[in-house]
Amino acid sequence: MILGTDGPDIGRLGLGCMGMSYAYGVADQAEAVATLNRALDLGITFLDTADLYGGGANERLVGKAIAGRRDEVVLASKFGILADPVTHRPAGVNSSPSYVRSAIDASLTRLGVDHLDLYYQHRVDPAVPIEETVGAMAELVEAGTVKHLGLSEASADSIRRAQAVHPIAVVQSEWSLFSRDIENEVLPVCRELGIGIVPYSPLGRGMLTGAGPRTEDLAADDFRRTLPRFDAENLDANLALVEEIRAVANRYEATAGQVALAWLLAQGNDVTPIPGTKRRKYLEENHGALDLVLSPADLESLSKLTPAGTRYPDMNWVAGQSAALG
Repeated sequence: MILGTDGPDIGRLGLGCMGMSYAYGVADQAEAVATLNRALDLGITFLDTADLYGGGANERLVGKAIAGRRDEVVLASKFGILADPVTHRPAGVNSSPSYVRSAIDASLTRLGVDHLDLYYQHRVDPAVPIEETVGAMAELVEAGTVKHLGLSEASADSIRRAQAVHPIAVVQSEWSLFSRDIENEVLPVCRELGIGIVPYSPLGRGMLTGAGPRTEDLAADDFRRTLPRFDAENLDANLALVEEIRAVANRYEATAGQVALAWLLAQGNDVTPIPGTKRRKYLEENHGALDLVLSPADLESLSKLTPAGTRYPDMNWVAGQSAALG
């Protein structure tokens, strides 16, 4: 399936790799590598990483896992969010043309490959006109080190301006039953311009599976402790909504997570979610969503769910990027 008018040839479901190295507590590297290989075995060939994740550790992990299987992979990475050298948390943005050129070289080295199938600007840099950034990214296409260009969490205006410089194949943004804001402006613009949509966190950082731990049980450094929807005043209300999703799932002999993914897949053939996981068990569960077709009535009722709390504590997307994960 071609994603967008000028996008990569991928399936309906990809794999977000961030949690294998970063943000969600301690990861098992051997299980992560096994999960990546199992994904390829299942035909989930679209792998998503970024130079931010673990300060480059995630790219090295993905590179190790796909060594010998590069031809099976549609490989995507991102640049533009600077990582704190100690915590690896976001510490600013840089999308200057010179940084674009250095970032791609570093990513290719860590991944052990000679090109990326898709390269995203991770967040728009308010200090650099997007035309300059995309112009530098276009040079990478001309050089053969990148095949397609993407944007992550860009506004409708930024998308239009970027598209005027070079075709944008894909826009990545958070989109799920609990995160619907791209539907107002970003989604219509992408569809007008023939740009594919890659929803990250389609399972609401694990909340929509109904199987995740409560906030107090998360590791001390787990990123979800910073998210308003996991706050004590919001969590119970949101978990009550998850029970409504589970009730739908029971009628299909499915899981809540599979219903959440099936709802997103039903939004259009230009949509390829990238649920993240670091375990084969949950990868296989997510894969099962491809066979689940929800009724129009269930799609409508699910669309009415309204969670408590915003998706990030800071929705301003300014330098500092306290919310820039995904």
